[in-house]
Amino acid sequence: MDREEISRIAHTDHPIKAPLGDTSVRELLRHALPRGDARVLDLGCGPAEWLLRALAAHPGVRADGVDLSEGSLAEARERAEAAGVADRLALHHKAAEDFRPEKPFDAVLSVGAAHAFGGLLPTLDAARAHLAPGGRVLIGDGYWEATPSPEAIDMLGDFADLATTLDKVSDAGWTPVAAHLSTRHELDAYEWSWLGSVADWSLDHPEDPASADLLDLVAERRTEWLRGYRHCFGFACLVLRRTRP
Repeated sequence: MDREEISRIAHTDHPIKAPLGDTSVRELLRHALPRGDARVLDLGCGPAEWLLRALAAHPGVRADGVDLSEGSLAEARERAEAAGVADRLALHHKAAEDFRPEKPFDAVLSVGAAHAFGGLLPTLDAARAHLAPGGRVLIGDGYWEATPSPEAIDMLGDFADLATTLDKVSDAGWTPVAAHLSTRHELDAYEWSWLGSVADWSLDHPEDPASADLLDLVAERRTEWLRGYRHCFGFACLVLRRTRP
């Protein structure tokens, strides 16, 4: 089974692909979209859950999503039709660097997709290219809450601590105007949801050739989480504005 299908199964009960609860998502969108008629772009939108929630909450918002996954975009279109917001959502199957919109956006989102751009600062560079003057970026990425082991770095990447992360963001010309640090409950709930959804699917489909392998994957990820990075990994979402043009 390919990684995209595993991710679809893993996020069955947690469509936001990040350790955030519904209230946190709602508050972050409120800060990122202070106007009710914004044009919003999500770079690496996947099934476009952030955009669907923004469109549902703000009838005047129009949104674009960019992603390389045809399957995720097809899912987004289907859900947008079901929610009655498809007329305000445009989806683009292409790499972010190949996206050439006619107008800049009032808000650019990219939560949990920094790896696709090569890190936090390259993601901000990509967002800046599409941001209108005075616009806001909502970005979410990991950081180290405690000193990680070499194994944790190998698993998740070489993040910085929170203070250093914010120093880098500031030095790159951005000012945070709102933020959310995922709570222990949110971090744990996300992991348990991921593990439980994949385990349930495997146990419900014992005849599938992938079933046993997925149960092994669940056991491996559970060990990596509990013994590898649970004590040191944090997740921060920042709402940013340009400090200077």
